[in-house]
Amino acid sequence: MLTIMVQLKLAPSPEQAAALAATLHAVNAQADLVSQVAFDTGTTRNFPLRKLAYAQVRAAGIGSQAAQHVIKKVTDAYTALAASIRNGNHGRPGSKRRRKVESKPIAFRPDAAQPYDARNLSFALDARTISLWTVRGRVKGVPFVCSPEQLKVLAEHKHGESDLLVRDGSWYLLVSVTVPDTPEYEPDGFLGVDLGIANIATTSDGHIMAGRKLNRYRQRQARLRAKLQKKGTKSTKRLLKKQRRKESRRARDANHCISKRIVAEAERTSRGIALEDLTGIRQRVRQRKPQRAALHSWSFRQLGDFICYKAKRVGVPVVFVDPAYSSRECADCSCVHRRNRISQARFVCRSCGVVAHADRNASRVLARRGQEAWNAGRASRVPDLP
Repeated sequence: MLTIMVQLKLAPSPEQAAALAATLHAVNAQADLVSQVAFDTGTTRNFPLRKLAYAQVRAAGIGSQAAQHVIKKVTDAYTALAASIRNGNHGRPGSKRRRKVESKPIAFRPDAAQPYDARNLSFALDARTISLWTVRGRVKGVPFVCSPEQLKVLAEHKHGESDLLVRDGSWYLLVSVTVPDTPEYEPDGFLGVDLGIANIATTSDGHIMAGRKLNRYRQRQARLRAKLQKKGTKSTKRLLKKQRRKESRRARDANHCISKRIVAEAERTSRGIALEDLTGIRQRVRQRKPQRAALHSWSFRQLGDFICYKAKRVGVPVVFVDPAYSSRECADCSCVHRRNRISQARFVCRSCGVVAHADRNASRVLARRGQEAWNAGRASRVPDLP
């Protein structure tokens, strides 16, 4: 089974919006108190923390189901923090940054998202409205808008937990929906996909999804932010707030379009998709200061996630392969040499002399590695008997 998120944009009346805002403020204030209890007692597991904090949250006027979600939200936050510390994302043990994180309880924004489930949230899909619990009582008939495809998914599949959130004054409901996986077919080869910054994605078929337009937009946005921050007036601060998330929305849209195109091509030709395993690349790669912004704004993980979930919905196999030296390896003769890639876009093999586009050559290497990984996964692990 595959869980996907469906985003509904709510259109509440002023009275309904006030009730929703009061609810977020109330539950997040209680989340801060529960977080303090968890920090003071060292209790970060759900059921033990519920014994300590549930009565306190209920006494503040929070509904029973919402109170359980508040406590669960706190325990999830501490679990995520512990995993982040183990992975070294907050520095080494004893470092100033790590001590700062470990020396205080987790705090929640007043408008942080609040989970809901079927006990305190219901849908009227024909009327396109929802009914949900708030601190001012049950609010019924809150309109929402979504695409016909999203409405169809909501109508046909089981709903899971939902998150109520407000973003730049607009209200949204993120609904998790469980959809069945399509069985994977036996691939007739693999479509290699090389991810990059200059070219967002290059396939082994030679299709290049250039990132020039998006990169130029990011550079313009960076210059605009620097200019507005330097000026520092009230009007520039309002403009900065208005500009928030525009860049991420554009990058997300580009990733959706690219992933849809890649999955459709693989499905049309009955092939699988071979992707690079780029886990931890930001920690491994060392860049000069002018290049750091480009690297850290590169949303390769998001693109990979989009390809994976779209592929699962149509049964396209996806394998992740080791990308080491794929940019230096010749796809024709497998010669690896550091001087094979003579520029960002040009590849010339020192052994067989083949000349190719560097990213396409790398994607062909990934396609071969994907086929090898697929074959190795199907091979028997039982040793042959004498």
